[in-house]
Amino acid sequence: MTGLLAQPARIGERFLTGVIEGFYGREWSLGDRLAYAGFLPLLGLNSYIYCPKGDPFLRKRWFEHWPAEAWGNLKLLSGRYRDSGLHFGIGLSPFALYRRYGGAERRQLHDKICRLLELDVSLLALLFDDMPGEVPDLAERQAEIVADVEQWAPHQRLLMCPTYYSRDPVLEQHFGKMPSDYWSRLGALLPVAVDVFWTGEQVCSEAINRGDLKPIRELLERRLTLWDNYPVNDGAARSKHLYLEPLSRRDPDIRDQLAGHFCNPMNQAYLSLPALRGLAQLYGQNPAPDLEADIMGDRLWAQLRRDSDRFQGRGLSGLDGDLRQELTRLYASLPGPAAGEVADWLRGEYTFDPACLTG
Repeated sequence: MTGLLAQPARIGERFLTGVIEGFYGREWSLGDRLAYAGFLPLLGLNSYIYCPKGDPFLRKRWFEHWPAEAWGNLKLLSGRYRDSGLHFGIGLSPFALYRRYGGAERRQLHDKICRLLELDVSLLALLFDDMPGEVPDLAERQAEIVADVEQWAPHQRLLMCPTYYSRDPVLEQHFGKMPSDYWSRLGALLPVAVDVFWTGEQVCSEAINRGDLKPIRELLERRLTLWDNYPVNDGAARSKHLYLEPLSRRDPDIRDQLAGHFCNPMNQAYLSLPALRGLAQLYGQNPAPDLEADIMGDRLWAQLRRDSDRFQGRGLSGLDGDLRQELTRLYASLPGPAAGEVADWLRGEYTFDPACLTG
């Protein structure tokens, strides 16, 4: 995979597979993100997009620049992924910019995009998810913003996430009624080279098949890019579980409906690796069978396999106090960051905080 980015003009032709760090709550550390520059090639995946919901300089304070240390970390990340032959991307969520997009706001967005291009990103995403959407001309305003960014960033592959990124009714419950013909208007107005994210029939889809994708692909007039919300566990219910099984129930025949497929991982970076094995295998990659054991350690991986069903199925609510304490002591005694993630989860340190949704 070395030299993957040596031909930037061909980025639009590549099928993207990888991780989109797009969850709420406790974020990955810089060390976790750097480690993934080594993990993704081992899995046979090619891309990483940085867009944690907790980074205010991507969301509510998007028009501000990062402090020096945070900016230095992003430059370090970009360089490490590029050196690993991977596509590195940034996802910008200019919060409700479509409500008012005049001259001043356009200049702010231009300044931000120019700043992001200093990171030498190959992927640039505009994310309008999880924002108020009951705006009559929502598609028109979002398409206008995307078209401007395409003009300012002509050498990057551009992706966008609609405000309504699934047919799941929960989106209208939280973000207002979707404007009439929103998806077909986006399809007609967005530049043809722009990829559009889609999560499936639900925000967290249990299964995705060809029949699910074909109608929305036709409305949007382009192949879709899956934002797969497995194994993400940042919600009130899902934070009580660790999703440790490989991604499954994705029809292999969806490949020709797609331009790419990203998984939104868990708040626990190392524990997300087993799920990503399924993504790699869906597209013909064959990670080494002992990959998880090599990265996490033999003892930890063996113990995790024994506890996988109770962590994924029963979750924290299904563990009585004594068993939870016993397991916490056990995992705390094992070496390595993956064991630490399990112990912290058992202690309740990843418990969902509704306040994170307002950041």
